Amino acid sequence: MRDEAFLAQAFRLAQQGRFTTDPNPRVGCVLVREGRVIGEGFHQMAGGLHAEAEALASATESVVGATAYVTLEPCSYHGRTPSCADALIKAGVTRVVAAARDPHPRNSGAGFDLLEAAGIEVIRDADQAGAQALNPGHEKTHTQGRPYVRLKLAATMDGFTGLPNGQSQWITSPAARLEVQRLRAQSSAIVTGANTVLSDDPELTVRDPRIDPKHSDLILARPKPVYVLDSQSRTMTTAKVYGNPLARQVCGLEALNAHPTALKTKLNPDGQIDLPFFFEALAAKGVLEVLVECGPTLAGAVMQANLVDELVLFLAPKFMGVGKPLLQLPELDKMSDLRAWSLFDTRRIGPDIKLVLKPD
Repeated sequence: MRDEAFLAQAFRLAQQGRFTTDPNPRVGCVLVREGRVIGEGFHQMAGGLHAEAEALASATESVVGATAYVTLEPCSYHGRTPSCADALIKAGVTRVVAAARDPHPRNSGAGFDLLEAAGIEVIRDADQAGAQALNPGHEKTHTQGRPYVRLKLAATMDGFTGLPNGQSQWITSPAARLEVQRLRAQSSAIVTGANTVLSDDPELTVRDPRIDPKHSDLILARPKPVYVLDSQSRTMTTAKVYGNPLARQVCGLEALNAHPTALKTKLNPDGQIDLPFFFEALAAKGVLEVLVECGPTLAGAVMQANLVDELVLFLAPKFMGVGKPLLQLPELDKMSDLRAWSLFDTRRIGPDIKLVLKPD
């Protein structure tokens, strides 16, 4: 039971890096000796100290004979920072309790092997579910070759996202919009469609210091890449989204009037961006978690392609009667063809309701 409590503390520490560690995983570490916490730390940002190194540096006494509780297998190789497995060995730690193996191919069990070869007792996979929930993109990218995809939608209670004339700001409350800022901040990249840029001209930036006041300077200093799926290169460079130097128009290989920095990619037989190919390309770039913010056409296409790992739906206590639909999906002939989703979480955000659903 004590192992569970100390590992839970490591998970709480890791959450402090929720918005800042990308493209590295979020990791927490707690050092315990004779039942007392003597050091703790979490990974804050790529290039900075890893969680184990932070914990060792904070130790209030010798860690010889201590147990290290970590949310992910300690790294075995020297990257931007030294090997954490080696650091634990040199420090004299005699036991390591790790939530899960690191899926990264450069590690993937090698860290555990180093520790065990040095005579350290290793408890592997102590909380695999917790580790995957903490770093879903790290897990998905390194096991399936594509990022973890969240689709964010907002609608009235009767399922509309805007008036027939196109007006849609604002359906949800300021509290819900702050929650969307947090979703953007924890993502590696944001994906939207040309129709959204043409109709709404959004910025799609991370800009609210209330996301996490403790780390707001670091969060706001890191612009997020934005990919505008624009197969026929219809959007103009004057759109607000392209004020972000990391924003890219994503168009077909033969598209005319492509932006100078456009990312040209494969189209599907319908002349639209080949979504599976595109998301696999993002994973190859090191993009771990993607937030899709778009209109009904792209939202429906991402759903149809079975690329949505998590649907985040904000419902405002309002009724529109007639308006833009939430999704554009093909007509079905049988009720049995409806895809089932599980309600993973539900909570009130200001006057609105936030639903998190995952495919069965």
